Amino acid sequence: MSIKISFQNVTKTFNIAGQTSFNALQGLNLDIEDGEFITVVGPSGCGKSTAMNIAAGLTAPSSGQVLVDNVPVKGPGPERGVIFQQYALFPWLTVRENVEFGLQIARHPKADRRRIADHFIGLVGLSDFADSLPKTLSGGMKQRCAIARAYAVNPKILLMDEPFGALDALTRVQLQDQLLATWSKERRTVIFITHDVDEAVYLASRVVVMAARPGRLHRIIPVDLPYPRTEEMRLSPEFSTLRNEVWRSVYHPAAA
Repeated sequence: MSIKISFQNVTKTFNIAGQTSFNALQGLNLDIEDGEFITVVGPSGCGKSTAMNIAAGLTAPSSGQVLVDNVPVKGPGPERGVIFQQYALFPWLTVRENVEFGLQIARHPKADRRRIADHFIGLVGLSDFADSLPKTLSGGMKQRCAIARAYAVNPKILLMDEPFGALDALTRVQLQDQLLATWSKERRTVIFITHDVDEAVYLASRVVVMAARPGRLHRIIPVDLPYPRTEEMRLSPEFSTLRNEVWRSVYHPAAA
């Protein structure tokens, strides 16, 4: 496979109160293949969100660069869809209108907007709620709407920063399965940040473990479990072994 995203010696330093500096990310080197599903875990302050924001073009690195399809990232772009923990839906727009919003900005004809939006609304299981306002939706449904909106503009990359972190455990598991079902059909490249070790193992083909102070790459752990992932797989000895390995790497890095 070809390399879709390449972090090349990426460092990010923030100035605090104009006097001291904080090294949020130090010398990150990481290649992600086209169509790969990567999860990123690590303690608070390890640079997970900083790395994603640099890949999204929302902030610039202090040194180094991120390449997407061998082109340096200089700012946001339509080939990269970003999904945060907060849904950021327009409350006055229906589900369909929210999903159509990016297409409208891109000047797609009205009929095309409707067709594309309905396709992705169906893909995330919200067809019965296409004409509903966000205030009538559960948290999980709002996040599915946000995912459909990101998919609708046809990004080649999805950058997801703890998108299920605020949800209850059952909804979280359901959305994990929904996300994998959608990914298996669309095969976009995904970087998914999470604090949940089980979630990281269940979703990914590789788990990237970051270490803090300064934020840096600690380990990459391959997840040798076949897709599609199943509930039985969560209970398997193989899953437990991988989960324990990731856990030790995050919380006891010196021993891992």
